[in-house]
Amino acid sequence: MAKFGELIGSNIPVLIDFYADWKDSANDLHSVLRDVAAALGDKAKVIKIDVEKNEILANALRIKGNPTFIIYKGGEMKWRQTGEQDANTLISLVQQYV
Repeated sequence: MAKFGELIGSNIPVLIDFYADWKDSANDLHSVLRDVAAALGDKAKVIKIDVEKNEILANALRIKGNPTFIIYKGGEMKWRQTGEQDANTLISLVQQYV
């Protein structure tokens, strides 16, 4: 969890996708997140966290649905949404915090 604190403490926005590999749409979201990361470049970080491999963190953040997206900046949660999102929506959300 210490590494997670360092990760979200960044001065640039960090978009995190909490996902589970067993979910059928996980592969579709991989391409969406690639598009988001490409569009934002070095203005933001885009990270995927497997909830099954990181159960303690997922429980601490009360991640109940997949996918769950969270945007952090400066260690503070700025936005959170459970459910699939398209690339343009995620890009515009993250850009609000750049």
